[in-house]
Amino acid sequence: MKYVASTPDEYVAQIPEDRKEALQKLREVILKNLPDGFEEGMNYNMIGYFIPHSVYPDGYHCNPELPLPFMNIASQKNSINLYHMGLYAMDELNSWFINAYKKVSSNKLDMGKSCIRFKKIEAIPFDLIGELAGRISAEEWIAYYESAIRK
Repeated sequence: MKYVASTPDEYVAQIPEDRKEALQKLREVILKNLPDGFEEGMNYNMIGYFIPHSVYPDGYHCNPELPLPFMNIASQKNSINLYHMGLYAMDELNSWFINAYKKVSSNKLDMGKSCIRFKKIEAIPFDLIGELAGRISAEEWIAYYESAIRK
């Protein structure tokens, strides 16, 4: 589902009632754990967490007008999704998350390269998502990103 919103609050206001509380809690957990240097806003028609131009003026190499993306959350047709660029880019982080998820959830992990789909909203592991949000500093993400685009 696509929502047209210019702020995260506008986005949350548009999603189905049965998802608002969970999405708002995800926002709170992410913001509580996200290291300094990241900001919340809208990007890619989702709630995004990114490194703003004030911290990383070069922006995203695919479109330098955009800030450097890191995480997004969205309400989709059948799930609430979390997109984390570090899971896609960093094998060690990906392995950590998969193993940690198995320890905190009896539900099967529904995950693509950077996308985690939560079809059972009541089963979202909020504490684990908070830990994931805090595992990479803005400086570490910039360094990894720059090393990857130089290849």
